[in-house]
Amino acid sequence: MAKTSMVERDLKRTKIVKKFAAKRAELKAIVLSATASYDEKMEAQTKLQKLPRDASPVRQRNRCALTGRPRGVYSKFGLGRNKLREATMRGDVPGLRKASW
Repeated sequence: MAKTSMVERDLKRTKIVKKFAAKRAELKAIVLSATASYDEKMEAQTKLQKLPRDASPVRQRNRCALTGRPRGVYSKFGLGRNKLREATMRGDVPGLRKASW
């Protein structure tokens, strides 16, 4: 089980990303625009830098939904490798079974 403070921090980052998503997209569109003037681009870049760091989706971490484990997470299932294996053995994941050849 991961530290609860780390899991909570990641949840906080998720909220902040959602809150600023529209504003970030708008500013990034101006920065990447071919028609915007140099001054407009610089102003948009400055506003983008003044947003909170946690507003960037890159700062989020994939974590297991059950344990909060940060590594070995299968994004398709949202579970860590250990919990995914346990769920597979119980038959909770449809269409997934242990490999044998």
